[in-house]
Amino acid sequence: MSTSLLSFVGRICLSVIFLLSGVHKLMDWSGTADYMASYGMTAVPFFLTAAVAVELVGGAALLFGYHTRFASLVLFLYLIPVTYIFHHFWGLQGHAQQEQMINFLKNLAIMGGLLEFCAVGAGAMSVDNKLARTRFGWLRPWQHR
Repeated sequence: MSTSLLSFVGRICLSVIFLLSGVHKLMDWSGTADYMASYGMTAVPFFLTAAVAVELVGGAALLFGYHTRFASLVLFLYLIPVTYIFHHFWGLQGHAQQEQMINFLKNLAIMGGLLEFCAVGAGAMSVDNKLARTRFGWLRPWQHR
């Protein structure tokens, strides 16, 4: 299997969690706001709006491979406070602790995937690649379009 196809499938797998999470927040705005408030968050409307924007725009950018390095970095940075605030397993006991530890580690794995795309970019099957070929194609006259 080619690395471009693997990169494309990897972007799909990583972007789905952000896109679905953003859509869920939109569909259950008040429930999500109540959930955030239960963690002692202030300025919930601001942070909820920001979370939806980051998840939907960042998830779509990752999916299509558009400004992939930047989108991956933003999503990575977004997950730092999200993981710390909502998956603080160290303050819990029993089953709740185990459940939150799994979510914490899941987010760490997602963050690792995001860092990889931040480091290497989107790959050949992406808008980034198409734009680079279009924008800088005149620098490589030996390549056929």
